[in-house]
Amino acid sequence: MRFSEYFNDWLYGENGYYTTLKPIGKSGDFFTSVSTSQFFGGSIANYLIRRIDEGAIDKNSLVLEIGAHKGFLLKDMVTFIYTLRPELLSTLRFGVVERFLDVALELERFVYEHIGSSINFKVFSSLEEIREVSGFVYANEIFDAFSCELLYNEKFASVKDGKVVFDIDDTELLKKCKTFGIIKGEIAVGFKEYADAMSMAFEKLEFLTFDYGQEYPRNDFSVRVYKGHKTFPLFEIEDLKEFYKNSDITFDVNFEHLTKAFEQNGFKRLFYKPQMSALIDFGIHELLEILAQKANETVYLAELSKAKLLLSPLHFGERFKAISFTKGNG
Repeated sequence: MRFSEYFNDWLYGENGYYTTLKPIGKSGDFFTSVSTSQFFGGSIANYLIRRIDEGAIDKNSLVLEIGAHKGFLLKDMVTFIYTLRPELLSTLRFGVVERFLDVALELERFVYEHIGSSINFKVFSSLEEIREVSGFVYANEIFDAFSCELLYNEKFASVKDGKVVFDIDDTELLKKCKTFGIIKGEIAVGFKEYADAMSMAFEKLEFLTFDYGQEYPRNDFSVRVYKGHKTFPLFEIEDLKEFYKNSDITFDVNFEHLTKAFEQNGFKRLFYKPQMSALIDFGIHELLEILAQKANETVYLAELSKAKLLLSPLHFGERFKAISFTKGNG
C-alpha cells in the first residue's frame, strides 16, 4: 500500500482516528490553539467583523468552518460576535463541513446545547454540497491532516507489515516534487483538488487557515505521530501497527505548495505570517483590554495566561502560521 493510502486510511478509513470525536487538550493526544484559549476564536471573529466593515466580506455571507471537531471554535466565534456586533448574528449564516455522520450529529448536538437557535446553522458533508455567492471560510490545522507521499533517493514509500519501504517509482510525481525543490521528505496529496472544490463552492470568498510548517521544502522528514501528548517521529517507530488508527499522524505543511494550489484555482494570497503576528493584527490585545475592563482580576489573569500561549514563540506563536486567500474580490 502506498504511504498516502496508508496515511489516509489511518485517519479516515474504517475506524480511523478522525472518524469519531477524540478528546483534545489535557485528556487527548495533543493541544490546539482552540483548546488553549477562547481568544483564538475571538480574534478571528474580530477580524471577520473588520473585513465586513471594510466591504471585503458581505454581511449575509456563509461563515464556514472546516474541521470543526466538536464545535468549540464556532462557539467562541459566535460568542465574540454576539459581544462585539450582535446584529451580525441575524444576517450571517454559519456552517461546518463534516463528512462523518457520527461526528456531524455530535456537532449539531453541541451547537444546539451551547448556542441554541440564535444562529442560522447547517452541517455540510462536503464542499461539493455548497453553492454560495459569498463566504468566509476558516480552519485550524486541516492541511497537516491531508495524506502525503514520502520521497527518498527518488523513490516513494509504501507500507508493508507496519514498516515503511521506499520501493515505488513514480515519474510524474517525482517531476512535481522537483518543481517544488523537494528531494527528500513529504509532498502533500490533494491540495489542488481541495482548492478547486472551495473555488466551486463560492463565487466570492475569503479563506483563512492556521497550520504548522514553512514556506519552503525542508528536504527532511517531519512526519510524526502524536499519542498521549508524546511525539514519535515516524522512522523511530519499529512497528506502525502499534499506533495505526489509535493516534494522530501528521507532517509539516509546505505553504509554497499550498499557495501554488490555490493560485492555480484563481485565488490571490492576502497574507502569510506567524500566528503571533496574525492574532495581534486581528486585535487580540484589544479584546483582552475589553475583558480587563469587564471581568474581575482573577478571571482576566487566567485568560491572559492562556492567550499568551497563542502568541509565545515557544508555543503556538512562531511555528504556527496564518495564511489567507481571497477570490472574487477584484
